[in-house]
Amino acid sequence: MVKCGPMSKISPAAFNDLIATELPSTVDSGVFLRSIEPGKAEMVLPYSERLLRPGGTIAGPFMMLLADVCMYAVVLSLLGEIKLAVTTNLNINFLRKPATTDLVAVGTIIKMGKRLAVIEVSIYSEDDIVAHATGTYSIPPGAVA
Repeated sequence: MVKCGPMSKISPAAFNDLIATELPSTVDSGVFLRSIEPGKAEMVLPYSERLLRPGGTIAGPFMMLLADVCMYAVVLSLLGEIKLAVTTNLNINFLRKPATTDLVAVGTIIKMGKRLAVIEVSIYSEDDIVAHATGTYSIPPGAVA
């Protein structure tokens, strides 16, 4: 089910269109926004053998991509389409090997300031948390009222 909370500043369709236009390599991985509401977003990275690293597990850079794009969605849920909101920090902990299934990232805002947003993302595989990320986004001047 696709949902967009009444106060979200961007819809799933608008966000997916934005990343298709502005971040086509992200879309090449198959990642898409499933749902969004103010301060919260849910992204999906469909399972594909193209994502695997030696040893048969999903490669860390793909989980980092999923976490980062989810953080971007969380920021845009609160501010609308701000193209110059950029990652200034990303920290990820890989907790266990994901199953051979889609990954689901759930991102939430921790703090939204005038210049910085702090976000956390939990990445799940078959309802088990497989990674946890925190990050900071730089917000361009004047973007926060």
